[in-house]
Amino acid sequence: MAITLCVLLWAADGEAQTLEDYETEVLALVPRHGGRVLQRVTNVAHTDDAAHGAVQPTEVQLIEMPDEEALAGFMADPDREARLDVRDRAISRTEILRVRPVG
Repeated sequence: MAITLCVLLWAADGEAQTLEDYETEVLALVPRHGGRVLQRVTNVAHTDDAAHGAVQPTEVQLIEMPDEEALAGFMADPDREARLDVRDRAISRTEILRVRPVG
């Protein structure tokens, strides 16, 4: 059964561009595991102000994966894991919600 994820990402102080660049690279790996990036948006009101960033995410993504195995494969992808140091520097907080369409 397909899995749809809503991913909320908060940039570390001063790292909004690093977050965007990192996500561009790793989201390119999603199709390798049979998934699709349905939507990717940035918060136009976001600044690198820590107080603001603590309230609203910097970036929001909707990702669809065919099943749990595909999701696990993406999370363990060696090309993704090779960039975890960049992720740790760029992203201060991540929330992943499993969602479904309404209606």
